[in-house]
Amino acid sequence: MRIRKASGEEMLKLWGYEEGEKISATAEFFCRSINSGNAVFWTVEHEGNLIGELYMFKELEDHDFADGGTTTYLCAFRVKKEYRGKSLGSRLLRKALDELKQEGFTHATIGVNPDEVQNVNLYRHLGFRTKVKDCFLDPCGFNADKTPVIDEEGWWLLSKDLTSADESE
Repeated sequence: MRIRKASGEEMLKLWGYEEGEKISATAEFFCRSINSGNAVFWTVEHEGNLIGELYMFKELEDHDFADGGTTTYLCAFRVKKEYRGKSLGSRLLRKALDELKQEGFTHATIGVNPDEVQNVNLYRHLGFRTKVKDCFLDPCGFNADKTPVIDEEGWWLLSKDLTSADESE
């Protein structure tokens, strides 16, 4: 298993897009952000296949998520089902957080549905203990007309202080 940064083109392949195929507004936003340097795509790779993903956005329109200087937003954190339960997701997230701290970010945010107890527990275990706010608009998800996706049930934006000496994670 190898954790590394990947390209926008690799993201499109992981998301199932064929070369030259029309992509969704969300995929276009992610790819454009990666290629411009506003986002970083980390992946877990196994035998040449991308099996996990995590994205970091440096700046988003809503600065509670990512403000372009001190706070960054992590999202679309997934590991393929057959590879779950092997601590790969935790390793991926820890590596990303270590790099963000080295780059000078002081806070990282991540979104989670409060009903996804396993994810809430994982994020809290990894230090995302402060609830910033309830969210209903996805700052990185867009409909076909390029308007933000609305989640009527809502989700939490959690924050982690990257300068904290709390190493219990």
